[in-house]
Amino acid sequence: MHFGSFAFFFCSFLINLNRFNVRAEVFTALAELEELLQTESVLINALESFIQTHEQKLAILRRYAEAYQNQHDIAAADVQVYVSNPINAYLLVKRLTTDWKEVQTLIETNAGAEVLHNLTTYRQHLKFPTDEDLNGAAVALTRLQDTYKLDTSSLARGELNGVKYSTELNAADCFELGRQSYNNEDYYHTQLWMREADVRLGREVNETVHRSDILEYLAFSTFKQGNVHLALDLTNKLLELVPTHPRATGNKVYYENSIEKTNLEQRKGDDGTDQVAEVITHPAPLHPDPHRHLYEQLCRGEEMLESHLAAELKCFYYKPKHNKFLQLAPFKVEEAYKSPRILIFYDVMSDSEIALIKRMAQPRFKRATVQNSQTGELETAQYRISKSAWLKDNEHKHIATVSRRVQDMTGLTMKSAEELQVVNYGIGGHYEPHYDFARKEETNAFKSLGTGNRIATVLFYMSDVPQGGATVFPNIKVALWPTKGAAAFWFNLHPDGEGDKRTRHAACPVLAGSKWVSNKWIHEREQEFRRPCDLIQTPSDLTA
Repeated sequence: MHFGSFAFFFCSFLINLNRFNVRAEVFTALAELEELLQTESVLINALESFIQTHEQKLAILRRYAEAYQNQHDIAAADVQVYVSNPINAYLLVKRLTTDWKEVQTLIETNAGAEVLHNLTTYRQHLKFPTDEDLNGAAVALTRLQDTYKLDTSSLARGELNGVKYSTELNAADCFELGRQSYNNEDYYHTQLWMREADVRLGREVNETVHRSDILEYLAFSTFKQGNVHLALDLTNKLLELVPTHPRATGNKVYYENSIEKTNLEQRKGDDGTDQVAEVITHPAPLHPDPHRHLYEQLCRGEEMLESHLAAELKCFYYKPKHNKFLQLAPFKVEEAYKSPRILIFYDVMSDSEIALIKRMAQPRFKRATVQNSQTGELETAQYRISKSAWLKDNEHKHIATVSRRVQDMTGLTMKSAEELQVVNYGIGGHYEPHYDFARKEETNAFKSLGTGNRIATVLFYMSDVPQGGATVFPNIKVALWPTKGAAAFWFNLHPDGEGDKRTRHAACPVLAGSKWVSNKWIHEREQEFRRPCDLIQTPSDLTA
């Protein structure tokens, strides 16, 4: 009830009182005055109740405002550093979804008409995250947790691989991570984060979440993971806190029946009369990609190139004879692998070019897509989390210069190359192992371009990445770590046009920092006389 409503209530109350006391003036009798004192007492109690209710809600809102302002001040010191940290990013999204919904609910039940009007206006002009964004941020944190083997308690402390980047998560933050995992039917991470929420709740003076809520999610996710006895124990603890909890009461009976059924089947099996039946309490785990383990090892920097292969790699200057400028200012090149030959060119994109490309791309960003192998249509996918934009050569001289530089670097014409794709990876952004070329069964891929398959890839790194974000090739155990201004180059096809499956690669999740890349995909058409079939997979002038 806002102040205007209370004033209306107060006036209405007095009017109704007067309707019952029209016969005499109140000042003529003490008894009348005494009754008015009773009326005043009621009104004072009503007013005090009104004020107390608002003060309590204002105190909560003030805590939210102070917490928001504290984080906003930290972010303002260096916005890019702040938002590039995945924990900060998760908390920012959470503040503007779950937390802000609580704030809005408080406002709606109080003097909130004007504020709500302003909120409506803000929503028309400002960007607000959605529930889907919150879920995506939570999934990103669990992805980082798995890929980089991050300890749950350390992550909750704001530490990434031993480096503290952000403020700690409170019990409610951890609870929300667990709840999002539960909504995704990811009961493993539900357990991890609900346990952490329970631990942190025990340390909080001002509790941010109810323990009964934690126990409810924890018990059911434990059951879904197959541990019925522990699920029953947790449910009993929940019932100690809330004896009339309806779902817990029903689950307790179900868990007890499941345990009894299991015991009965085991007893039948022991006496030899019946075979023990297997009790399946949760779905069988999915069979993971056999390369997944190696992919994650490479992302963590654990799997290194074999020493005898590394010993063959060289660094050199590339100065083709036909290019007089490069004779004076050759490219600095490092071999990352021999066959398929993967090269890293250093200092091939300037800071001014990078700034311009970022500035042009950002307003056009859309969720990055992948091509459906059956239909050839572009679609979003959970295994590619980033936003991208495409820039044409004729839009700015810097874009055209980058294309000419790619031609100088590779010896391949840009006539059949795709536009420059600019990509920024999101919270825990990644792109799981994939091929850049279209395989035989992908008959519709690149059909609309009419330029054949992708013969080669040039990948520019437009930012340094403090942790994570490597480009890895699981089949050959190679990891390339982002270096601002550098570019990686490799051929995707064998000389006979067949796809080189050794070039299967991935963008590892970004653990800390913001990863910006851009790439030129070069197609087969127009390359016939630039790369004869009998040449090795490198420009002919590219020698040490």
